[in-house]
Amino acid sequence: MKTDKRFTLTLLLLFTSGGALLAFYFFAASPVDAFRPATAIPTQENLWASAYLAKPTYTAIPTSVPTETTVPTPAFTETPAVLAMEIIEEISQSLESAPLPEAPPPAAPSSAKYILVDISEQHMYVYENDALLYSFVASTGINNATRVGVFAVQSKIPNAYGATWDIWMPNWLGIYWAGGLENGIHALPILPNGATLWEGYLGRPVSYGCVVLGTYDSVLLYDWAEIGTTVEIQR
Repeated sequence: MKTDKRFTLTLLLLFTSGGALLAFYFFAASPVDAFRPATAIPTQENLWASAYLAKPTYTAIPTSVPTETTVPTPAFTETPAVLAMEIIEEISQSLESAPLPEAPPPAAPSSAKYILVDISEQHMYVYENDALLYSFVASTGINNATRVGVFAVQSKIPNAYGATWDIWMPNWLGIYWAGGLENGIHALPILPNGATLWEGYLGRPVSYGCVVLGTYDSVLLYDWAEIGTTVEIQR
């Protein structure tokens, strides 16, 4: 009888301890799931069977090699490159031998300065604002070597040297180009020995194409004229 009571008490303690532990586990893991009725998880039966599949074989597909096509020959024939080079060389040589075009004279300034050279009179008239300022005796080129036309002062040199004739030309005012030489207005030339060329011959054609003035007159004109001053030469 004592044994049965002890057995019953032991079962009761185990049941009580186990139940408490089991309840604590479910409640700690998930409070919601602890009170959710347990459902049986169906198990799936694994069904399988082995099968033999034949390994596919690879069959090479023959590739066609394109045959060469004949390029049609054009109807025209190409000019040899040597001939073209010869033509270009001839053109370049002709361009090198051709004379360079003369540079246009600079435009006249806003101030109305104007120089008029009359070959028939062998005289120079200098105007400013349509008023006659100076009137000089001049000498032009022999055999009509002085060109007629409207030009402009394009260079000013205190004492220019003429290498062709070995002379010095004081108070030089260049007005136009004649080939490789520049013609202009200047004082009576000075020879290498210091003598004055054409002294006493002013008022008649004596120069090689330039317009020549007396020494004093050339100083006045040189100081007054400026680059771009209009120069007109007439017969």
